Amino acid sequence: MLGRLNHVALVVPDLAAASALYRDTLGARVSAPQALPEHGVTVVFVELPNTKVELLEPLGENSTIRGFLEKNPSGGMHHICYEVEDIVAAREQLKAAGARVLGDDEPKIGAHGKPVLFLHPKDFMGTLVELEQV
Repeated sequence: MLGRLNHVALVVPDLAAASALYRDTLGARVSAPQALPEHGVTVVFVELPNTKVELLEPLGENSTIRGFLEKNPSGGMHHICYEVEDIVAAREQLKAAGARVLGDDEPKIGAHGKPVLFLHPKDFMGTLVELEQV
């Protein structure tokens, strides 16, 4: 079911500062910020030869990651994203195995313009897992 690792997502308190750190200190290529109001975040992607790092900053007062930053003011790892060929088939297989899909069970369009789902961290050793259809 799982394809390649698509990205590791880090919540950051200051997206501009985090982008500069990756770009200027580590020499990475960093995308332009992209606001995703439907997800309550602004994101940038750090492009690596074999994957990406997604930097997330809360967007709006009701951002789903605002609570994460309240508990972790310096930021930290938020989720890991794996690619799948068929997100609906993956969802059904995972649900049949007892995994819980967050939200309303329906894929949403993610930052790459592709369908995504999130799986409950309690079902995956404390790690929030995102699946992205490719």
